[in-house]
Amino acid sequence: MRLQDKVCIVTGGGSGMGRRAVGMFAAEGARVAIFEMNENAGLEVETELRSLGADVRFFACDVSQESDVKNAVSAAYDYFGKLDVLYNNAGIMPESDHSVTDTSVETWDLVMAVNVRSIFLLCKYVIPPMVNQGKGSIINIASFVSLVGCSVPQDAYTASKGAVISLTKSLAIQFRPHGVRTNAICPGPIETPLMTEWLLKDEEARNVRLSRQPSGRFGRPEDIVHYAVYLASDESDWTNGSIMVIDGGITSNYF
Repeated sequence: MRLQDKVCIVTGGGSGMGRRAVGMFAAEGARVAIFEMNENAGLEVETELRSLGADVRFFACDVSQESDVKNAVSAAYDYFGKLDVLYNNAGIMPESDHSVTDTSVETWDLVMAVNVRSIFLLCKYVIPPMVNQGKGSIINIASFVSLVGCSVPQDAYTASKGAVISLTKSLAIQFRPHGVRTNAICPGPIETPLMTEWLLKDEEARNVRLSRQPSGRFGRPEDIVHYAVYLASDESDWTNGSIMVIDGGITSNYF
């Protein structure tokens, strides 16, 4: 198994791509800490996977709040005894996020808190134990929209994911000498509850977006998590500061 006995934190592990990551990491032998704000969702994933023999544990955590993150990281470390992988998956893309000209300050701040501050906080408390053990892998989820413009903008989300890329580069240089690698994945449109709840519920809007996709389909959570498994594993020991675009080719499409 590629992740045998590795301890992985997955933020937003109760649904969508995070939930798929918890299952796929566990299937590769990882012991997984599920960081999730929704208690019912977190406990559901824990119960389901523990019934299959996986060593997973739910920790209630609002990743935008420092006290929650500090307590959850401490509890996970006490439970598992080490921390090998941090998968910063949690994120939001609210329907109220538009252009800078018509997005409220409240929406902007909320997106930045969940999508950027959370990574700052998780890294703040996870990196020190990784440095102490001399090894670790941090995987940040950015987005293809941070690399291209969009005529139907979500500017807070786009800016937040651009910040994730910049922070990834900085962490990669700071902490690789101490054994901790940091990389980012930029997914294309993935069919998760986050996207389908509003972005693709309109058939016309869905078809417009799909027409830009050379692969003929939207991504699935496992399309992203397969690469995350590689980054979490020792196979990627020389992969650091990488920004991997996994988007079915959409950012290469001029027309």
